[in-house]
Amino acid sequence: MTEDIRIYVEEAPGQRTEHIGPTDMGLSLMELLKASGYNIMATCGGMALCATCHVEVLAGPALPEPSDDELDMLETLPVVHTGSRLSCQIRLTPRTDGLVVRLAATGA
Repeated sequence: MTEDIRIYVEEAPGQRTEHIGPTDMGLSLMELLKASGYNIMATCGGMALCATCHVEVLAGPALPEPSDDELDMLETLPVVHTGSRLSCQIRLTPRTDGLVVRLAATGA
């Protein structure tokens, strides 16, 4: 049975857009964001090698700890926040329902 979850993207302070994603396809948050029309380059194809899918987690459920590869890539960014994550490394699961993120500035 498919369980859809809700992910919220903060477009501006106090302005959040809801996106619904399936949990039965093994999708990443990056894939949902790209399918929703956000301008995410994802030049490495979701391998945690480019950081063009950098997001800031603002609220929601606790996520699994980032991998060493993800942490290494985040360290290369000029601006990192407490909630910085690579959206390619966050899988859509029932546990990510209600997640609130903001796209990080990429300079593009």
